[in-house]
Amino acid sequence: MENKKTALGLDENVAGFLCYVATWVTGIIFLILEKENKFVRFHAMQSLLTFLILFAISIFIGWVPIIGWIISILMFPLWLILWIVLMVKAFNGEKFKLPIVGNIAEKQVNK
Repeated sequence: MENKKTALGLDENVAGFLCYVATWVTGIIFLILEKENKFVRFHAMQSLLTFLILFAISIFIGWVPIIGWIISILMFPLWLILWIVLMVKAFNGEKFKLPIVGNIAEKQVNK
């Protein structure tokens, strides 16, 4: 099976993977650059929402002395695993939806 190409000339699975590489930053970039491919736009939106929320949570938790720092340190491996799983799923051509955020991303893309 041949992958569909995106507006950028990339295979859609590669573009989906790249949506996650620099977390919410590449999510924004691909939302701006890719206007047609719903697979890529879904992963870009999910990346943007997921990692922007996680970034905001980490900033908020980081303000809490000692216990917040400990929680941040303990959460980092979980976020790292999530990041890797999302990249692998997108590269494999899967539309892997996270709970809540995935549904929001899908609704935004299908507007």
